Amino acid sequence: MEIVHVYTRKRSEFGRHCNFSDCPAKVCVDIQPDPSLADSFVLRNPVDACVQHGSEMSEHEANTERVEVESRGVNHVEGGWPRDINPQEQEQTSRFRKKAEKEENYVNTIVYLGALMEHCVKQNNAINIYEEYFREEEADELEDEAPSAKTINVIRDPNVTKRTAAHLSWHPDRCKKLAVAYSSLEFQQNAEDMSFDSYIWDLENPNKPELVLKPSSPLVSLEYNPKDSHILVGGCYNGQMAYWDTRKGGLPVEVSTVEASHRDPVYGAIWLQSKTGTECFSASTDGQVLWWDIRKLSEPTEAMVLDITRRELLENALGASTLEFEPTLPTKFMVGTEQGIVIACNRKAKTPPEKIVSTYSGHHGPVYALARNPFFPKIFLTVGDWTARIWSEETKESSIMWTRYHLSYLTDGCWSTVRPSVFFTTKMDGTLDIWDFLFKQNNPSLSLKDNGCILGCGSKLGTITLLEISSGLCTLQRNEKNLANAMFERETKREKILEARHREMRLKERAKSEGQGLEAEEMLEESPQDALDHAQKEFFEVIEAELQRRARAEAQQSGSSKAKEHTEEELAAQGEEGELLKYEEEEEEKDAAKEP
Repeated sequence: MEIVHVYTRKRSEFGRHCNFSDCPAKVCVDIQPDPSLADSFVLRNPVDACVQHGSEMSEHEANTERVEVESRGVNHVEGGWPRDINPQEQEQTSRFRKKAEKEENYVNTIVYLGALMEHCVKQNNAINIYEEYFREEEADELEDEAPSAKTINVIRDPNVTKRTAAHLSWHPDRCKKLAVAYSSLEFQQNAEDMSFDSYIWDLENPNKPELVLKPSSPLVSLEYNPKDSHILVGGCYNGQMAYWDTRKGGLPVEVSTVEASHRDPVYGAIWLQSKTGTECFSASTDGQVLWWDIRKLSEPTEAMVLDITRRELLENALGASTLEFEPTLPTKFMVGTEQGIVIACNRKAKTPPEKIVSTYSGHHGPVYALARNPFFPKIFLTVGDWTARIWSEETKESSIMWTRYHLSYLTDGCWSTVRPSVFFTTKMDGTLDIWDFLFKQNNPSLSLKDNGCILGCGSKLGTITLLEISSGLCTLQRNEKNLANAMFERETKREKILEARHREMRLKERAKSEGQGLEAEEMLEESPQDALDHAQKEFFEVIEAELQRRARAEAQQSGSSKAKEHTEEELAAQGEEGELLKYEEEEEEKDAAKEP
């Protein structure tokens, strides 16, 4: 028996959603029992059967093949001259140019190409519709913005065996390229198949490095030349120095000899401000600072031993872990050492011992970062052990500001290039902390866990994370320079007062020990209870002296008020007596006038 139920619907209602509603049940069909089927009934044990009326679905994933894009460039050099013209001779080239410019075909060609060029220039003359014209008026709104950051891109080490991104250097002309030095800094942990390559990345095409640098030893430091962005200098793990010209490929143009190089990894390599733009200097944990000219890397032009005893003994030298140079102070530089001491140096000193100007000691371990404030060069930041410290050149004994001790070791730090009160620190647990001490001193304004306006962070696994921080952290606030300078000066003054007080106490202790002999020793060896009693006695003496001073002041004040009242009474009495005499004289004059 076939049961059919027909549903009808207008063609205009096809495809519409079902509109369910409550309605009473209807009997569509009634099947009466058939006694003849009872003989075919078979008894069975109770059976549970589940029926799922939902349709079974299967999930499939598909991923398209990755498209690798490669950028290629062409370096244009002068050419196209006739064979009889030497391009190096200016007279021949100028004579040929004058002759060619007089030809009629030359003029017609220039007119024709000029129209095409003008059309292309007009196409490129685009207007930035997002340009901000009133930045100053928006400063108040930025102050209320909560600090934040978002990840723009993540660049990973393309090698199978991951290495640490030891150093990052931004392109000096445009921040669209990033040179990264990769190396494994763990002692005796280099794998046999570990690559020595470092890379230059184009941030607009991060799928593949723009250029592969192939040093003889892994690079620990790498820096762009600020005068020529095609030139880079790098310090190797084995102590050698090398430089590259990106127009000539990934192989180094020249490498320093092993005999004349450092004996340990080069942790700092910085370009100097020179007319030629070819001079740089480097520092290493072997205790030396070497100056180089890349035109002749066979030997350093100058050397300095970091011996703070000023004996120039290499066995006493402190190992350099970081290097700092400010172009506005061309003769000065600073070195952070493995022993936690910062050495301030002057390259142009008359004698080698005078090159070490002063030292700053405040860390319990190596100084991993050292940077001067770009707005106030006398203020510098150091990062080491579990803290970051801010120093002033005027105070040698202690820093003027410091962060609290963190649970994780600090690994690096730097100042903001836009705001004088903002600096950045990184920790061993993968956290990036952003500090704004005008806003908060005890804790960072923003902490990011392993993830101008763009910030680059390198990790131990070779991952480069690019972060765009909020505009409030990268926009100069109103009156921020003055506020930051006032805070630096106040903290410097406070540290100077403390230093003077400490020196005074030391001198007193020395005088007591020299003048009193055994009595001084007994005083130094007094018990804690005697010291407490002595301090309590001094405290009450100060309180008693203050009370006596106030009592004398009140007595003087009351005495002066009583004297004033007495003087007023005398003046009043003298006034009444004078009026009486004046009255008597007037009466005598009247009586004399009445007499004939």
